Amino acid sequence: EESSSSNKSNEDEEESGEEAAWDLGIVFADRIQGPLDNLMYTSWTVEHMVEKLLSVFQERLVNSFFPVLQPAIGVGSAFEGWSPHKDDTVFRMLVPLKAPYGHAFHLQLGNTGKESHICVMLECTCNREQLKNNMLCFLHNPEKVRRRKQSPSLLDTLCIGCYLDVKKTALWLQKLVTSAWGELPHSSLYKMQLQSSSRSCKMKLTDASQGNVFIELIFGVQQGNSDIFLTSETSPDAISTPSTTWLKSHAVAEAKFFKLVADYAPHDSFHLHCLHLCTRFLAGSYFSTYIMKTVLMHLLTAIPLSEWQKNYFPLRLGDIMGYLGYCVKEKRLNHFFFGSDKMPKMIILPQGFREAEPVNLFQHLVDDNAAHAQALRDFDKL
Repeated sequence: EESSSSNKSNEDEEESGEEAAWDLGIVFADRIQGPLDNLMYTSWTVEHMVEKLLSVFQERLVNSFFPVLQPAIGVGSAFEGWSPHKDDTVFRMLVPLKAPYGHAFHLQLGNTGKESHICVMLECTCNREQLKNNMLCFLHNPEKVRRRKQSPSLLDTLCIGCYLDVKKTALWLQKLVTSAWGELPHSSLYKMQLQSSSRSCKMKLTDASQGNVFIELIFGVQQGNSDIFLTSETSPDAISTPSTTWLKSHAVAEAKFFKLVADYAPHDSFHLHCLHLCTRFLAGSYFSTYIMKTVLMHLLTAIPLSEWQKNYFPLRLGDIMGYLGYCVKEKRLNHFFFGSDKMPKMIILPQGFREAEPVNLFQHLVDDNAAHAQALRDFDKL
């Protein structure tokens, strides 16, 4: 009887401990809600601000031969609805570039996606001169163009040879921002300071209470009609990137994926709370926030969206960490957008992406035993 009573007591203690852990998970979930709500509001403010800024640019550039700036797209963690940082979240927006009149962009794609180039070519506009204020054709009238003092070709301003140059384009965009900021209604609310960057336009906005908002405008060219772009972003593992090299980016496709999840998931889904909390664990570890985001994207297509509500929060945290541990042990984490048969059809990928061989984000763990050992140790600490 004493043994039976002791066993019953142990079982009660275990159940009590599990309930306490579960309740603690729910408390964490509730505490995260406030910061994520603030993130959504600031994202909306930034979108509105950048929209006004681009409208000023477009008015100024209407008769020029600089790239045509398209509506900006919010990308990265802040616009996906989560953030690994508390006080220095960067609101990143991608400004798509279209070729100006008389020019065309031809994408030269590298095998790794890190060695791509954007070739600028002149197009014959002889039959369209009346449609563009009688502008001369760059291709067939180069000397007449120079004598008339027509605006220079894009090849003469933002290119090195025939290749669109990231650094020249970034400097051009930074000058536009500096000159146009005073025309925005937001200029009376924020002091704007450009921050150093050779491949984007980084802004630090400070309000009257000394609160800061960090915005980064990156730019890129769309691959066909897909959600994949060649962008000015720098590869995280690159020591230096040549100024005519553009990085293949899936950021728009990722933002679109999280938007689709938000549209179809229950209104009280806590999948972003899970990601927000899990990325906080990563500070000082071997794993990047992108690895954790990839883990979550895989699980969102494997676990029904109805099971990401708050009452499942502790279970889903366990699933995320468990799947990460399994991937580290097996030295394999597939890139989300290559060779996936679970990719939503609404995400537009270039031909061959869905049928491609999966790309292993942990290939370096296969090639380097020391790196694998370090990853295992870091995971154990998590």
